[in-house]
Amino acid sequence: MNSAPTNAAIDARAQALAPRSLWHDTLDQEIAASFGPFEWITFAYIVWLQTILLLFHANVQHAVRYLLVHCGIATAIVIVALIEARKPSSSVLRLIRSWYPLPLYIFFFEELEYLVHAIFPGWFDRWLIAFDYNFAQVHPSVWLAQFANPSLSDFMQFCYMTYFLYLVILPAILYVEEDRVAFWTVMTATALAHYSVYVIAILFPIESPYFALASLETNPLIGGPFTATIEWIEHFGRVHGAAFPSAHVAGSMVALLAARRYRPWLFWVCLPFFSGMCVATVYGRYHYVADVLAGIAVASIAWIAAQWLMSWQSEASAETFQAGKIGSL
Repeated sequence: MNSAPTNAAIDARAQALAPRSLWHDTLDQEIAASFGPFEWITFAYIVWLQTILLLFHANVQHAVRYLLVHCGIATAIVIVALIEARKPSSSVLRLIRSWYPLPLYIFFFEELEYLVHAIFPGWFDRWLIAFDYNFAQVHPSVWLAQFANPSLSDFMQFCYMTYFLYLVILPAILYVEEDRVAFWTVMTATALAHYSVYVIAILFPIESPYFALASLETNPLIGGPFTATIEWIEHFGRVHGAAFPSAHVAGSMVALLAARRYRPWLFWVCLPFFSGMCVATVYGRYHYVADVLAGIAVASIAWIAAQWLMSWQSEASAETFQAGKIGSL
């Protein structure tokens, strides 16, 4: 008969396991310390996506593939944050850590075309069509078509394309001037805005006037080089769905609010183009007026929340520093 383990054997086993447990605890603490609000927000979105895929995998083709890809993205984020935190003097690592969010937004947006019906199989455009009609007593995108001409269409498409500049110009200025807190406040607000749009897009699938009102849109929008550029981009990356709220408006509105705080001169430069972009989203049949209004609302909430999160992070980092522990923004 086997005898019960002695106290000495138990102590020896505990000592053997202790270094491994301590190593895991230390690594977990180091990862947590290297994360800023942006990483936590991105992880929250990935966890939400994974939960949706697990619960509704029957409604998504290649659900396992998406699960694995998202796990890979999460792992890559951990590695980048951890290595950059260990080598904060590396300009290359800092560059990667600071700017990888931008292609991440594009990836998550593009995959919505295949995830937008994970929960609900149909479209809910009828609600927004009714909202727009009650708001304006016309279908705005159809009504605007009467003013269409090549010059106006090209200008509208130019305004629509400025979205990509909004995501870069102010963060680039703050990055070059090494204003880290302001830079990450903008990036965190941008992440909150985009991920909120993506969550709503899955919970409330909208396909846009381009598809839902196609029978009423009888006049093609013919333009010049900017129109041709947009058509080329959409040939490879147009997403059917994910129209509500407008990601273009939400991302640009965050940049506008941030510019008003950090670089007022840039706010006044961007404001006319932002106004033109809001009109262009409807003129170009990408969005309903409801999408634009919702995008502005989402961006405003995201901007307020990001400032609070960064303030909280700064306070937590200060307390950690005073306690003699590792911590950074």
